[in-house]
Amino acid sequence: MFRILEAQAPAKQTATDTISTLSSRLTNGTLLEDRRAAILGLRSFAKEYPASVASGALRGLISSLNKDAEDVDTIKVVLETLLMLFNPNETSPEASEDIALWLADEFTQRQDNITVLLDLLDTNDFYSRLYSLQLISAISTARPGRTQECILTAPLGIARLVTTLDERRDAVRNEGLLLLNSLTPSSPELQKLVAFENAFDRIFALIKIEGSLKHGGIVVQDCLSLLANLLRLNVSNQSYFRETGCVPKVAKLLADVVKEQETDEGVAEWARSQRDKNLWGLLAVLRLFLVRGTMGTQANQLSFWQSGVLLQVLHLAFSKCTENTIRAEALTTCADLIRSHADLQEKFAHLEVTPMIDKTQTTQVDIKSHQNGVSQVYVIDGLLGLALDVSSPAAFDARLAACECIKAYCFSHEQNQINFLGRAISGYTAGQDSTPNVITTLIGDPQGARTSDPYRLWLAAVLVLHLLYENYAAKALLMNVAEGDASHGEEVITCIQALTGKLIAGLQKGEDERVSIGYLMLLCAWLFEEPDAVNDFLGEGSSVQSLLQVVTQGSNNSVLVQGLCAALLGIIYEFSTKDSPIPRAVLHPLLVSQMGRERYIDTVTRLREHPLLRDFEVLPQGLVSGQTSGLPDVYFDKTFVAFLKDNFSRLLRAIDRDPGMEIPIVANGIQRGISRELVDSLRTQLSDKSQALQKSESELLSLERRLDQEQANHRRSKETATAELNRIKSINKGLQKHHEDDVNQIHSNHQAMIEQMREQHREEVSALTAQMRQSQEEAANSATQIRERNDAEVIDLRRIIQTLQIDLKKAGKEHLQDLEIAHEEYCSKVSTLEFRSKRAEERFEEAEIRAARAAQLFKTNSAKAAEHEEALQRKEEARKVAQTELDDLLMVLGDLEEKRIRDRQRLKTLGEEVSDAEEAGSVYSGEDDVEDGHINT
Repeated sequence: MFRILEAQAPAKQTATDTISTLSSRLTNGTLLEDRRAAILGLRSFAKEYPASVASGALRGLISSLNKDAEDVDTIKVVLETLLMLFNPNETSPEASEDIALWLADEFTQRQDNITVLLDLLDTNDFYSRLYSLQLISAISTARPGRTQECILTAPLGIARLVTTLDERRDAVRNEGLLLLNSLTPSSPELQKLVAFENAFDRIFALIKIEGSLKHGGIVVQDCLSLLANLLRLNVSNQSYFRETGCVPKVAKLLADVVKEQETDEGVAEWARSQRDKNLWGLLAVLRLFLVRGTMGTQANQLSFWQSGVLLQVLHLAFSKCTENTIRAEALTTCADLIRSHADLQEKFAHLEVTPMIDKTQTTQVDIKSHQNGVSQVYVIDGLLGLALDVSSPAAFDARLAACECIKAYCFSHEQNQINFLGRAISGYTAGQDSTPNVITTLIGDPQGARTSDPYRLWLAAVLVLHLLYENYAAKALLMNVAEGDASHGEEVITCIQALTGKLIAGLQKGEDERVSIGYLMLLCAWLFEEPDAVNDFLGEGSSVQSLLQVVTQGSNNSVLVQGLCAALLGIIYEFSTKDSPIPRAVLHPLLVSQMGRERYIDTVTRLREHPLLRDFEVLPQGLVSGQTSGLPDVYFDKTFVAFLKDNFSRLLRAIDRDPGMEIPIVANGIQRGISRELVDSLRTQLSDKSQALQKSESELLSLERRLDQEQANHRRSKETATAELNRIKSINKGLQKHHEDDVNQIHSNHQAMIEQMREQHREEVSALTAQMRQSQEEAANSATQIRERNDAEVIDLRRIIQTLQIDLKKAGKEHLQDLEIAHEEYCSKVSTLEFRSKRAEERFEEAEIRAARAAQLFKTNSAKAAEHEEALQRKEEARKVAQTELDDLLMVLGDLEEKRIRDRQRLKTLGEEVSDAEEAGSVYSGEDDVEDGHINT
């Protein structure tokens, strides 16, 4: 029976078939309840079969976010299912990292998918807001770049995310905070948008709600991380941070911590660890504003000073309740706050702090008692006390940071360097040091103190190195320090010789190599490019032998010490002179014979390749995390490492330099030494000038030969020209002789012609005498007629001119067409007048001709000459009158011509084109009209 029932039962459905069926229902379902049931079924498989669920139902789940957005329960189930797909069980056979990438790609391929998740942040439902934030975080973890682009593109995407910081429900708020932390580290554009959504004020408000730095937990750390993301290398956000008044809020956070530390209760032991993390995070945020060389660093430094941030950080650093790690970070922050800002560097020295005195030390610093009973010292003295007097290994980071703070105080400020060094020198020479003194530490420390705390001398050497590095005035000042009085017969020991003696004594006694390295770093930096200091060193000749012995026989010495000794010897030889106590000619054979060129190069090369020097930039310069005992592996200073790496090749070549050649050194604008390059350059110039001189001489000979040739050619040309000139003169004389004969012949012929013409003239006069009377009468009649006719023509012309003037005035007021018609009439009338004037002039000329003939006849007749003379005078007067009237008429015609030109310009101004042919045609037609009018008249 059971077998029959089992045979009739349906086949068992696999998980894959079930997922496929549920996916089909989700995609094709029309009722909300059906889709919700399908999603619930898919959720049960999401943890164990993420790949199957994602491949069959992912697009349906994403589509459900749009379709069922108003149903809170369905949205919750959908978001839970999607989150399970991103975080499947580790034991699942389908679990793979590629699934998360595939899911993220599906979401980010369409902008609407991310926009839907952001829209869910506008709802008040707890799970919708929480799960949507978690889902966006998962997508961002898989595809951060594309997710950021989608959020930037989405409407109000950034604003919705930043608004979650105001959420009262901690889970949603914290998830939004984590999401913003994951989105902001690498996108400057997104950082700016988040900042301008009032993110800074919201972050500080959240820090205050969570208990500030004193009692805040992991949420405060996340807030500080978000601040760091928004401010890192973002000048715009840093400026916005200053302008919105957030710097005083930072000062208040620090002041609250300092104030609580000064109270009797202090901070509970269980809360101190978290408080230190919060403090470290805030100090790290401050240092983001102080990156060396960035555009807004000095403005940030000034803002922090004015808001009291520097003072609060300094008080935190010198508080006895502060942990060494926080103290080191605070001092490093102080160094960044004043570095490269001259005004703040000067003001920094006037601040006062509580001194840090190690209980194991008996050395006391100079303490000032204030009215409130709190002991105070100037900050530089306090930093020196912390760096040199505190010998606890656990405080090494704080000591190193204090040294860094002093270096920042002197950085690029020559006056501060001179003042600091001058005070150290005066304290050493007086022998009454009330404060820690770097000079006394290096020269006058007892052997026991050197052995117990090697970093005391190392830090002092580093400080002096930074005071002297590339500062010729400071080097000269320290070179004047000496022990012993020569006037009393005492041996004078200079500062360089004293430092060298301490170095050699330490090498011989096997002191900690950190002490020797400190002395060697200082001497290398001091003697480099300083011949006077090299001569001072060579004043004690045994020092060279001691260093050579360390390099050649120092089997007990480390590679670092041997390499630095070899480098120091190379510097001494490189910058020695022929006038040094041990001249270059003596020093070079000494180095080559005792040390050898190969050993020198090998020793310096092994120093350069040592991991502590080669990998200095990547090695931790301080206590290793978890180190509680022993000395840290810190041997070199950052500035010295850069100096050695920059000049390494020069040090290698130093041993090969000819002793007869000195290195040119320019110090304070004064060059010392002889330059090999200069000599080679001069030799090259001399060779070039010699070649140029030979070339000039050859060119001179060539020019002389050319000159001789030219002179010979000139002489030949001159002789040829003289012969030609003589030939031309002879020809000219012959021409002149023939010319006189021709002139005489022509003169005789001319006289004959004159006599002939006189005879003809007599005959013509007798003939004309007969015509005199008739011509006189005709001339009188003609003159009368011409005068009357001219008067009538002048009157007519004046009338026509007046008419034309009136027409022109009217034409100026009428339309363009009227102007054209007036212009044509005007041109025709002007032409008529010109023609009539021309005819009058011709008739007048005919009258003049007849009058002239009559006058000539009148003169020949003695009896009637006087009467004809009077007639001619009257005719002449009439002609003059007519000529005057004609001149007036010509003036009128000139005025008319000017008006015609102005009319043509007006036509052009009105947009009408007037070609030259039309103008000429109008003039010619006008002349024809004038001729016709004259004939009609």
